[in-house]
Amino acid sequence: MTELHTLRKARGAFFTPSEICSYIAAWAIRSGDDLILEPSCGEAAFLIEAANHLRERGSQDLLLQGQLHGVEIHKASADAARAALSQRGFEVSIRIGDFFDETPKRQFDAVIGNPPYVRYQQHTGGARTKSLEVALAEGVRLNGLASSWAAFVVHAARFLRPDGRLGLVLPAELLSVNYAAPIRRFLLQRFGRVRLVMFENLVIPGVLEEVVLLLAEGSGGASCFEVYQARDVAGLAAINASSWKEHRPEDGAKWTPALLEPSIFDLYQRLCNEGFETLAAWGQTYLGAVTGNNDYFSLTQEQATRRGFGPGELECISPPGSRHLRGYRFTDAAWESMAESGARCYLFYPKHAPSMAAQQYIAEGQKAGVHQAYKCAARSPWWRVPLVKVPDLFLTYMNHDRPRLITNHARTHILNSLYGVRLHHGRKQLGKELLPIASLNSLTLLGAEMVGRAYGGGLLKLEPREADYLPVASKASLEKCGDEIRAISPQLAPALRQGDVQRAVEMVDNIVLKHVLNITDDDIKTLRDAREVFFERRKARGKGDNAENR
Repeated sequence: MTELHTLRKARGAFFTPSEICSYIAAWAIRSGDDLILEPSCGEAAFLIEAANHLRERGSQDLLLQGQLHGVEIHKASADAARAALSQRGFEVSIRIGDFFDETPKRQFDAVIGNPPYVRYQQHTGGARTKSLEVALAEGVRLNGLASSWAAFVVHAARFLRPDGRLGLVLPAELLSVNYAAPIRRFLLQRFGRVRLVMFENLVIPGVLEEVVLLLAEGSGGASCFEVYQARDVAGLAAINASSWKEHRPEDGAKWTPALLEPSIFDLYQRLCNEGFETLAAWGQTYLGAVTGNNDYFSLTQEQATRRGFGPGELECISPPGSRHLRGYRFTDAAWESMAESGARCYLFYPKHAPSMAAQQYIAEGQKAGVHQAYKCAARSPWWRVPLVKVPDLFLTYMNHDRPRLITNHARTHILNSLYGVRLHHGRKQLGKELLPIASLNSLTLLGAEMVGRAYGGGLLKLEPREADYLPVASKASLEKCGDEIRAISPQLAPALRQGDVQRAVEMVDNIVLKHVLNITDDDIKTLRDAREVFFERRKARGKGDNAENR
């Protein structure tokens, strides 16, 4: 990898396939006289395609003097961009500097490009402050979790004429993350038409993030956004006027439903409102305890015994991670079996003045620097982990296959590799007994894909607020089918232990969906197929792309 490419990666800049650059340029350029801007232009991949399309559209100036403009923070990239366009016989104006420092002039017919993608953890200091300020100047208030691309979208739109076109390559986070809600709202309010091209496969070499193409034009506000799904970049050639499907989201809502056919989404919504309710109706979801150093604070049975800690200095926990939670119950016997097998089933937690054994362990931790870890240093005393309430249910929130609800029969504490669910008064007994089993249905599995978000590597993650919206069987539905669920529970446990989730889901579907809600076999198949679409998209991302970032 060259030094130039290494620096581009650090700035969140990645190589964009020429098919994407050409498609966006062809869509954006309507006249040979158009003025084009590529912010954060890198080596001018989009400007080169724009120049070709301007000539095709009949530009009278072969050099395209004054029509091609770019902004690039890195001088070496800007020099490479000028050279590339000059070699092709085009003139270009490229300013060296931060795009967020550019004063907007609403003069361009098209703004096109691939904004830098810097996650919020690295998007800090002055750069973050500037990005938030430029977005706020357009009335868009972003929160502290926003990545760099979000403000970039807003700022780029400020350079367009009222009838201009904005064509950008954006992370698919646009569809699902909470911090992007103001961007989704802004796009529909600012532009007269908003279109998205989605891809089933990964299309940016070396990047595990899924992307979408944003095609926004005109002004005055759009009542909907339109979507086309392509398998890969080759599918761009098949797009025509009849390809687009309309979606009308609620204000600020996720755009993830656009991955479904409208009729399927209508079915999903109808069923969610008939015999289902959200997980929030059942209880409160919260993150497990944050230790600051699980290797230090979580102990095996052998370690706990050898140390000789006194009474009240250890708490029983579900071991860190969630791989051991494959069924729908975590029992005393399961915890004891894990403890005997060497799992970290104990938490170092002196409730009162530490014993001599505990004092020695604390001293060893200080010598190792455990007390300097961020979470440890922020609490007093550093060695007392702030426990959360013992949950009625566990909820796995980072999954390759599906989120799992598990009844906490062992009444253990949890660490932050799990969410806990404290069931509301009047729902505890029913919820602990039946909700984890009833959640093994096709509607809930599809709902998890809808409310969660896909991450690099194919993981499905639920944030606590997203988990609140997970559709699960209603209290009334469980009261209606409780005996049937109890009857199949002995068959479910071995199926789940053997990894036969499909068999378990079929048994639950027959009760919760078919018998209680009177859903037809065809509709159940529709739900399963829809969930499979999401699942396969995540699996495809999980396979990764080992090409080097360029």
